[in-house]
Amino acid sequence: MNRTLPAVRLRVPTHEDAVAWHRIFDDPEVMEFHGGTSAELSVYEELTARQRRHDAEFGFCLWTVLDASGEAVGFTGAQPWEREWGPTGEIEIGWRLAREHWGKGYVTAAALQTLERVRAAGTQSVVAMVDARNTRSTAVARRLGMRLAGTFTTPDSRRECHCYRLDL
Repeated sequence: MNRTLPAVRLRVPTHEDAVAWHRIFDDPEVMEFHGGTSAELSVYEELTARQRRHDAEFGFCLWTVLDASGEAVGFTGAQPWEREWGPTGEIEIGWRLAREHWGKGYVTAAALQTLERVRAAGTQSVVAMVDARNTRSTAVARRLGMRLAGTFTTPDSRRECHCYRLDL
């Protein structure tokens, strides 16, 4: 990547971040590859609480991404893949960002910080599960140096997902 990445900061999600995530993800474009609609606020409250537990247990989680002004603009981080399909037992890196921040390098900058943190926590490799139609996330995975390692079909939507892998 040849462009300068924006300044971002990662923080363990607070209870208040559940409200920010709910607002940010209440956008059909943002949720296009995640079911199409935002979940109820209670889902984000549980998600941010789970991420605080992940951070305490593993030393990493899905962190809230803050821009240079300190505004929450999404999340990027890592967590265990806990579904019964896909890369079971692996650590998945993921990201989701407010639409107005797309294409500016925020996800790449935050994902690079994530890779540093999961490596420091002793993680040997990470995967990224990306909807096969999601060209933006595919591009991020490739910028991070990830390689296509497999293809899965989601049991619910029957959509094809690509599993990218990076050895740390």
